[in-house]
Amino acid sequence: MTHGAQRPVIDCLVNVHFGETQTQPEFMNKVRDDYFKGPKSMFDPVDLSELLDEMDEHGVQKAILMDNLAKPSVTARKFVDAKPDRFALAMGGMNLLRPVKSLRELTATAADLPVAYAAVGPSFWADGQYPPSDAVYYPLYAKCAELELPLCVNTGLPGPPIPGEVQNPIHLDRVCVRFPELKLCMIHGADPWWEIAIRMLIKYRNLRLMTSAWSPKRLPDSLIHYMRTRGPNKVIFASDWPVLRQHRVVPEANALDLPAEVLDNYLYQNAAEFFFGEPEQNQER
Repeated sequence: MTHGAQRPVIDCLVNVHFGETQTQPEFMNKVRDDYFKGPKSMFDPVDLSELLDEMDEHGVQKAILMDNLAKPSVTARKFVDAKPDRFALAMGGMNLLRPVKSLRELTATAADLPVAYAAVGPSFWADGQYPPSDAVYYPLYAKCAELELPLCVNTGLPGPPIPGEVQNPIHLDRVCVRFPELKLCMIHGADPWWEIAIRMLIKYRNLRLMTSAWSPKRLPDSLIHYMRTRGPNKVIFASDWPVLRQHRVVPEANALDLPAEVLDNYLYQNAAEFFFGEPEQNQER
């Protein structure tokens, strides 16, 4: 990257769907008010031009917008249609208790729209009863491996007051053994189980970790050390916008004590390779 040029960024988790409903679930209000201390405007409708302005200001070349099979996001799909070079989709909302219809829909949607990855949050469905090692997830794993579609799984204790043990990353150990073909990414960090997550990243070639919903300056020293040493290609940047805004987390990420090449990987190249199949780039950007 030339002196003075903006470092390119891919923001791998952006929420534009909050403003589509009059009221949020109570657990989302608790996340905003008690956990992130966010403004009331966090759940307001999103204006495309304002989001693009924020992306442009901070070098965000592409953003992945959360969507839902069961309740498609009108806003996310409208933004993708308007700016296909700037946006892709992340697809959640699969019914894992009755998977056949959902997985047919996932297959059709991934063929028709630019879906960068599928997503599932173990604490957020079925009252947190099923860890990712449970066989209820296996059809989803097999389908994503078949489609060569990366799958993102929430790890770490969730912000809302809901059961969190199912999001201990150790539950993915057995998954990585049984589905080595599956491209799997832990999202929303791994607190308080960072050391387990790092050990698993070392162990499994197809496993990644996304720092969505984490202020970069709050990331643990052990993860920064891993990125500098054995894991320069394993950790992926994301904001969880608007929970954390790009104008906060991108400058914080740029200020991390990382070599330039590792920082470029974290902010752009690791996501470009893992989610979009772009070849590794060694030349200056």
